[in-house]
Amino acid sequence: MNSTESTQISIEEARQRLYHMVDQYGEVWNPKVIRQSMVLDELINCYNRAMKDKRAEKPIA
Repeated sequence: MNSTESTQISIEEARQRLYHMVDQYGEVWNPKVIRQSMVLDELINCYNRAMKDKRAEKPIA
């Protein structure tokens, strides 16, 4: 498993935790839900940066 695949799995796990927390706390404005949303955002940003770097490494043919 490469780092991109690992990040994708982490994103999905963070997304599921976020959904669970919204159900648990009943609102998206709960500070714990917002923090989890920020964790998910950062993982998505990491994934996007990694994908951008991969595309930049490929030679243009």
